[in-house]
Amino acid sequence: MMHLDFCFIRESDALELVSSDATTAWSAAIQCEAKIEGRHMVGETKTNETEAALPKPLEDITVLDMTIALAGPFATLLLAGLGARVIKVENPAIGDTCRENAPYLGIDGASLARRSDEDVSVSAINRLRNKLGITLNLKHPGARAVFSDLVKKCDVLVENYSRGTLDRLGVGYRWLHEVNPRLVYCSITGFGSDDDSSPAKAMDTIIQAQSGVMYTSGGPQDPPIRIGIPMADFCAPMFGVIGVMAAIHQAQRTGVGQHVDISMLGAMTMMVSGEPFDLLERCGIPQRTGQTLPRLTPFGIYPTRDGFIAICAPTEAMARGFFVAAGHPELADDERFATRNARVKNFQELDAFIELFTCSLTSSEALARLESAGVPSAEVRDPSAATRDPRVVQRGETVPLTHPKYGAVEDVYGMGMPIRFSGSRVGFTQPPPAIGEHNDMVYGHFLGYSSDRIAELRTQKVI
Repeated sequence: MMHLDFCFIRESDALELVSSDATTAWSAAIQCEAKIEGRHMVGETKTNETEAALPKPLEDITVLDMTIALAGPFATLLLAGLGARVIKVENPAIGDTCRENAPYLGIDGASLARRSDEDVSVSAINRLRNKLGITLNLKHPGARAVFSDLVKKCDVLVENYSRGTLDRLGVGYRWLHEVNPRLVYCSITGFGSDDDSSPAKAMDTIIQAQSGVMYTSGGPQDPPIRIGIPMADFCAPMFGVIGVMAAIHQAQRTGVGQHVDISMLGAMTMMVSGEPFDLLERCGIPQRTGQTLPRLTPFGIYPTRDGFIAICAPTEAMARGFFVAAGHPELADDERFATRNARVKNFQELDAFIELFTCSLTSSEALARLESAGVPSAEVRDPSAATRDPRVVQRGETVPLTHPKYGAVEDVYGMGMPIRFSGSRVGFTQPPPAIGEHNDMVYGHFLGYSSDRIAELRTQKVI
């Protein structure tokens, strides 16, 4: 869906409107306005050192963002990073819940509690970049007409409210499809939009608990282990974006949009089923094997004199290389370890030998030997070191996060775009919007409302 876009230039208290038939003008306008207001750009990702020859992949797509917390905002963040115009809708009385997540950044750096109204949640900075912020109270009778006008001009709507929320407000998928038959509607819920037997609300830890993933890490006697990052909140929206891209492609061919229905439990359990844990246990290998993976041994995490390293040597050539690195090349021909089947059968004995080797050396010493023998290996790093790795920073896969007004007040890194294109720029150049920051821009220039109507909507508390 192609729209007429606009460039805004602030002069005194007025906005001068300049028409453009290129969607890039909209992005340029926001950058211009942010710079004039002294707002800081956040984490630009450059695809190539030279000027990009192609436009951003999704810059002709407009997304209505009805999301909160993490799963939904992460989906729309990815779409924004790929160039889509994302219009984030928040309740005027209370914004996205992620705005209340500690820690916060302010003029004096980071804090666990908000010290002033200008403090901004790191979660909000991370998740709301490159989005236009508007307000709309969908519970107000006057909001339906405004919402309809927005839907008519958008290609995609993404929401992750509790199952059935938009239906109860009278603006569910059936209504949306009537308003805009081309609209691609993506819902991300805990258990899918058609499952009335499960709770309507779900959070990452609930999904991890029900997916089985908590019993895939740790040792046989350990309690369930929650994955440290909110994996369900991240993997479900990635499937959502894949579904949205497929539905957009089909809508462009057929003129008909559809509902992309994502279940967090389904996405997470699908990933768990990629490994036959129960079958392996029936074959004699414990479902939970701690720091190692016996069926691929040598394979796992091992202690050194000053830390931990990962070793992955599942093939015959790699296993031989490991024995060379360990100073015992003759063990490659030992009947206990000469074949993969033999190594799996004797994995406990082999793991004990590996640990004796690694514990006798520092991490750097062990890695040097393994690398020289062609064995895949790496130091186990903490998140601070990993997110600042020059390799991922240079590629824009992690980026420094800055306060929208005060800039780099703290050394903190956040999500970049881990996708590089040969001819397009992708990533994040705009700071997170304040609640309703772009009401005049979106309602006035995108929808064409008069200043009097916008003022009336504010007075009536519709926006």
